[in-house]
Amino acid sequence: HRNVAAHRLRFTESVKEGVDNSQIVFIAVPTPPHSDGSVDLSFIEKVAREIAGVLTDYRVIVDKSTVPVKTGEKVAESIKRYNRHGAKFDVVSNPEFLREGCAVHDLMHPDRIVIGAQSEHAADLMKKVYEPFMAPILVTDINSAELIKHAANSFLALKISYINAVSAICQASGADVEKVADGIGMDRRIGRNFLNAGIGYGGSCFPKDIAAFIAISEQLGVPFSLLKEVQRINAAQKERFLKSIRDTLWILREKKVAVWGLTFKPDTDDIRSSVAIDLVAEMLREGAQVSVYDPKGMERAREVAEIKVARFCNTALEAVDGAEALIIATEWEEFANVDLAVVKEKMTTPIVFDGRNLFDPPTMAKLGFRYYSIGRNPVTPV
Repeated sequence: HRNVAAHRLRFTESVKEGVDNSQIVFIAVPTPPHSDGSVDLSFIEKVAREIAGVLTDYRVIVDKSTVPVKTGEKVAESIKRYNRHGAKFDVVSNPEFLREGCAVHDLMHPDRIVIGAQSEHAADLMKKVYEPFMAPILVTDINSAELIKHAANSFLALKISYINAVSAICQASGADVEKVADGIGMDRRIGRNFLNAGIGYGGSCFPKDIAAFIAISEQLGVPFSLLKEVQRINAAQKERFLKSIRDTLWILREKKVAVWGLTFKPDTDDIRSSVAIDLVAEMLREGAQVSVYDPKGMERAREVAEIKVARFCNTALEAVDGAEALIIATEWEEFANVDLAVVKEKMTTPIVFDGRNLFDPPTMAKLGFRYYSIGRNPVTPV
């Protein structure tokens, strides 16, 4: 409201009004995946045509959406083809690196700003836009800027799958994946971030961007087999976790199971491609009676057809009441701070499957739990 009152921010439904009153036009539209993993660019193409139809003078057209390499070339071709005024323009790629749940902070305090420009003039204009942010700016060609986004997200997912693969070796050998990750992460060249073993990544970015990067590489005739292995490890991690549940509980039919966490990560209500939802759906298919709770994801989760028959609870403690097992699927801080003595008292059989390594195994044993986690030895009550 403050920015609207100060005339710094205006809203319009008119493409012409927006383009006429701007030096720089940002395209920020969805780029959903096709069933084969490739990217649907129809929204980008439509906006490019709409801009072309009203463009009468020089503008910088900036693509903020996550797009395959060479999309900028297609946008430029499209604008040129549909613009009848012969207007000059530059296309710029300026990918965003915002995390769900921290988007405003990440916008105001970026690690880096990537500008892919085809002219020095366009790059200079973009630098002026980002000057107040006091962040490192990388100016490059458009193709490189577009590739940076997919390459960055794929590398982070690779890091997650790497530590998850290591967690399987830890489990088999009696090592502790948390200590191994600490030892790896203390190397400044590697870092500890994204070395948290768990039940796999999900969300609206990593699965989509990896599938897109694989499709892009195949279209360019350079198959990216490493990323296919990242996908395989991610799927295998969930299956291995499910196997430990089945092995312990034997038959899931009619077993009362509590699940804490439905979102793909904490501090968001996003349940897209959530491993937690997959786990609940699989246990329901096998006949388990599943009670679920999530601090923010309940409303969206209720709309998921595969888990409609689950019991949706108002609190974490309500979910564990009478449960024969508790599954922790999302690492919400609320779960880490729960009174475990009360949890044990409410459960019929105090068995915990911790898919996010929230708790300390010796502590869980002392409290009287049978406790299974990722890449660490299971413990039984002391």
